[in-house]
Amino acid sequence: MPKRGGRRKKNRTHVVENETAASSLASQAALKVPRSLVVRRGKVETEVIELVADLRKLMSPFTALNFKEDAKNRKMTLAHYAKELTGTLGVTHLVAISQNGSRLNLRLARTPAGPTLTFKLKQFSLVKQVRSVQRRPYDSPSAYSHPPIVVTNNFGDVTAAPHVKLMRITFQNMFPAVNVATVKLSNCRRVVLFNFLRRDIEPADGATIVDADEDEEVEIRHYAIKATPVGVDRKVRRIIQARIPNLSRLDDVADYITGQTTSGNPAAAATSGAMSDSEAEDETSHVVLPQKYTGRGNAKSQKSALKLVELGPRLRLKLTKVERGLASGDVMYHAYVKKTAEEVRSQRERVQKEAADKKRRREEQDANVARKTREREDKKEAKRQRKEERDEAAMEELRRGAAEEVINNEGETESSDEGSGHSSGE
Repeated sequence: MPKRGGRRKKNRTHVVENETAASSLASQAALKVPRSLVVRRGKVETEVIELVADLRKLMSPFTALNFKEDAKNRKMTLAHYAKELTGTLGVTHLVAISQNGSRLNLRLARTPAGPTLTFKLKQFSLVKQVRSVQRRPYDSPSAYSHPPIVVTNNFGDVTAAPHVKLMRITFQNMFPAVNVATVKLSNCRRVVLFNFLRRDIEPADGATIVDADEDEEVEIRHYAIKATPVGVDRKVRRIIQARIPNLSRLDDVADYITGQTTSGNPAAAATSGAMSDSEAEDETSHVVLPQKYTGRGNAKSQKSALKLVELGPRLRLKLTKVERGLASGDVMYHAYVKKTAEEVRSQRERVQKEAADKKRRREEQDANVARKTREREDKKEAKRQRKEERDEAAMEELRRGAAEEVINNEGETESSDEGSGHSSGE
């Protein structure tokens, strides 16, 4: 058969410089994205294990969803996690939950050098518990493909307490920052709310006081953003959103829109999927979309109604301690222990003295170990030399004995030869 076609030509034999630059920029941007790891330490109840899974889902997608923990991992310290995972996986925040009897503690650490915030987990609700009380639970797996928007409420301004400002900054830095000028509206699917609560305690005499120890709490809520087109009939909007009603008892789609039937049966309209009065729109949440949003009917420049649907979990936290380092270092804040400047200075001096003593003892121990190791090696070397000398002496003795034996043999041979010569002469 004759040959068909020509020789294959390579259209691309190298990487385009623009694509290389774009990939490098993308990698640099990816390195700046905060990544988290949620773990549990020690033995915990089943509900706490589910809470860890819910928190990992809340912090999606830049978190380890399927991180496996065995008995060895649950005993690892936060410093060990940071040492092993910060450089290789780029983990920037560690969230560790532990249980001590009936008390739950949550530690939030910034890797690799801190600070570390310790919270008392006072109350929590799982995702399944939040969904069980909702009439229409929101279920959209694609909403977790983008990070949520962080909202911090009631944390105050620059005049707030240092530990309150530190909490706000830490919560914000756990998630990627949102650039309002370049963000895509379709990527804004979820909201995480950090609400700082301050309760006023009423004493018996009627005066209002504020207990700084037990008053400050942080409430965490997780919502999904749901947009619904407005300006059209509710039944038409339902068809636009691909929620096809039951039209089996209707003769025409117009009967569904008008709520009437040609057969005169009003029950048929009720069973055709008519919307109830409880599904009325909230007129105060109407906005004009600057971009196309997820969901049918939410086009650009279209008026839509925004609604928040809670996803869970819910948490109520109480900040108890702030440490300067990674689960170590100076205590910058404590909710229950108050110390004066002199007490803090004396404690720091005591800690530094203990650290210096520990370092000195470690150096002495290392020196003793090195000395004993050197003595052991010298002893082995001396023993080896003595053995070599004994072996050499034994070999020398064998050589001397062999030489004497050779000389004796030669002497006997000569004497035998002389004796044989005399006998032949005779």
